Amino acid sequence: MTTRIALVGGTGKLGGIIHEVIDGLDGFEVSAVLGSRSDLAELEGADLVVDASVPAVSIDVVRAAIERGLNVLVGTSGWSAERIALVRPLVDAAGTGAVFVPNFSLGSVIGSAIAAASARFFPSAEIVEAHRDTKVDSPSGTAVRTAELIAAARRTPVDAPHVDQRARGQQVASVPVHSLRRPGVIARQETILSGPGEALTIVHDTIDPAAAYAPGIRIALEHAIGVRGVVIGLENFIDIGIGAPKAAEPRTVADESVPGQVARATSA
Repeated sequence: MTTRIALVGGTGKLGGIIHEVIDGLDGFEVSAVLGSRSDLAELEGADLVVDASVPAVSIDVVRAAIERGLNVLVGTSGWSAERIALVRPLVDAAGTGAVFVPNFSLGSVIGSAIAAASARFFPSAEIVEAHRDTKVDSPSGTAVRTAELIAAARRTPVDAPHVDQRARGQQVASVPVHSLRRPGVIARQETILSGPGEALTIVHDTIDPAAAYAPGIRIALEHAIGVRGVVIGLENFIDIGIGAPKAAEPRTVADESVPGQVARATSA
C-alpha cells in the first residue's frame, strides 16, 4: 500500500529536499504539492500531510490536516511549546497525530540531547545560532527546542544575569538565545554550558542540508503515519543512548573457580 503525501511548501528549500527523499522511498508518493498560498482543500485525498511552509502559514496547515482527520509531519520552524499547546487539544480530540521536528539532522538531535543531559551539571547555559540571511524567523526552531530540553532537565532556571538588556538575547525557557542571520552560513548552533572554572561548548554545523536531513526525514516519514497524539522531536523515534550506564549486578563466584591465592586473600 502506498502512502499518499500532500507536501505543503514543496517548492521551498526544505520542501524540495523532502520531495527528493519521498521520491526515493518505496511505499510513499507525493500526491499533491502546495505552496504557501495554495488552497488547503488540496489536502483532500492524502494519507499524510507534510508541512515545510513558513511560520505564518504552518498553523493553518496543521489545523486543516486535523480537521480532515489526517496525520501531519511538521518541519516548519516557529513551533514553540506554547504554540504546540494550542493545537494539542485539537489533535487529541480528533484522534490523529502531529509530529513536530525542529531539525531533521541526526547530528543536531544528538547535540541537543547532549546539551540537555549536561545542563543539570552547569549553572549557566546560553545558545548562539546562525543561519543564512534569508531565514525569516528567529530564534530557530532548533534553538528553541534545545532551550526547552535544557530547562526540562533542570530543577531550577539557568543563571542568566542582566537579561533585561536587549543585547543579552531572547530568553527561551530561561536560556538566553542569540540569533545571527548572515550570508555565507547554512546553519550552526553553539550551546555553551558554564560552571565554576570550566565551560562545555557543544557545536553542530550543517554543511550539506540535503545529505544531513535525508536520514532524519526518512525516519520521520516512516513513523508519522502511525502516530497518535503530539510528538515533538526526532529523538522520539531513535535510540540516542545518552545517559549514565547502569552498574552491573555483582556476580557471585564460587571459591573453587578462583585461583587459590586470590580466593584466600578475599575470603573472611
